[in-house]
Amino acid sequence: MSNSVLPGDKIAVIEEYEAGNNACDDGHIVRATVIGESEIDRKERIVNVKNQNTTSIPEKGDIVIGTVEAVMGSMIAVMINYINSKPVKAQVECICATRSIRKKNVALVKDLVKLKIIGHLNGAIHATMQDPELGVLFTKCRKCGMDVKPLRDIVKCVECGWTDDRKLSSDFLKTDFLKVRE
Repeated sequence: MSNSVLPGDKIAVIEEYEAGNNACDDGHIVRATVIGESEIDRKERIVNVKNQNTTSIPEKGDIVIGTVEAVMGSMIAVMINYINSKPVKAQVECICATRSIRKKNVALVKDLVKLKIIGHLNGAIHATMQDPELGVLFTKCRKCGMDVKPLRDIVKCVECGWTDDRKLSSDFLKTDFLKVRE
């Protein structure tokens, strides 16, 4: 049995069913917390609400791709553009600690980076770029703005020859860094 519900709508009483995904109980009644379709699992005695809109907030373990918006001393702030290869419209940022990465410039503003979400703490989304497949996917020369090519663990400008240190992803400059949805 399923039907459309709005946040706060009564779905069941707690004596009959427990609150599952996107549902909560107020001590007496199980209510929806999102817009969607209620799904009652009579065998498990749980009520879930299937959300019609996918969330734009990444969860722990998700791989995100985004644009570096700010570089601070020991962290970067990244605007999330993709969560697990799916585009997101919400303007959500995460922070990534960079103090443990031995690079002069881990990433610069406007670089495209690939990160892994490690959790949510104090209202902020925290990410890491420690794994080899994580790091900078695309960047330009910071001196002249032209294209760069990788040389071992640095990038070199094809125009002016400027070299720069970055934490490069194993997918750096590959056009297929996004997995096509099946």
